[in-house]
Amino acid sequence: MDLSIAGKSAFIATQGRAVDRSLPSIVFVHGAGLDHTVWTLMARYFVRHGRNVLAVDLPGHGRSQGPSLETISAMADWLAELMAAAGPAQTAIVGHSMGSLVTLEVALRHPASTQAMALLGSSVPMPVNEQLLAAAKRNDHTALDMLNIWGHSYTGQIGGFGPPGLWKSGDNLRLLEKAAPGVVYAGLKACNDYPGDLQRPARVQCPTLLVIGDSDIMTPPREAEKLAGAIPAARTAVLENCGHAMLMEQPNAILDTLIDFL
Repeated sequence: MDLSIAGKSAFIATQGRAVDRSLPSIVFVHGAGLDHTVWTLMARYFVRHGRNVLAVDLPGHGRSQGPSLETISAMADWLAELMAAAGPAQTAIVGHSMGSLVTLEVALRHPASTQAMALLGSSVPMPVNEQLLAAAKRNDHTALDMLNIWGHSYTGQIGGFGPPGLWKSGDNLRLLEKAAPGVVYAGLKACNDYPGDLQRPARVQCPTLLVIGDSDIMTPPREAEKLAGAIPAARTAVLENCGHAMLMEQPNAILDTLIDFL
């Protein structure tokens, strides 16, 4: 589904189904440099079990027109406008990495639209390595290599996946390589610039789930637990042998966790 938001084309994957206002809805928000396709497994399940599914491409990502937005707050306002235009009055929102900060900010800035939220691979603040930022600003492929290597656990680097013939770290790298110049940098800088005040998340009132990879070195478990502790109605789920690129590494475990929560 294509919508016009702020005069630009915005794409939402709905699994080929029109939004039905009588059904509960879930919005999925990807991380920096990625797109709606990372949510395919989850989207297919929930749309087949009585939910509207809206897996968005943020501006400049995937099939949504650019340029990329430069702040998390701007992305949150864009997402809230898109949700209002798409139809559902109140939704659950699920976000990964940068998308988790967008999800959190929607809950803070537009609480009436947020029924529940799940934050995957999240922390506040979400600092980004200076070398990674510098390489991304130059559109140097080294930045993508850093994201891919640091984003996966040791297990994720060597394989051992259930479905045969899949190379998850390679899939992740190819998806990052599809991003237009400047998109990865804009997303990483937005994460790095996001305020680290944990008193703001304390204002969230909706049920909240944090999904944590125990081998995540980009949003470490200890930092994710601090965020969980700051949100009154939050609970956590820890995935073993899982890094930051958890949607690639353990999609089935994430789906099970989301089914239980939602």
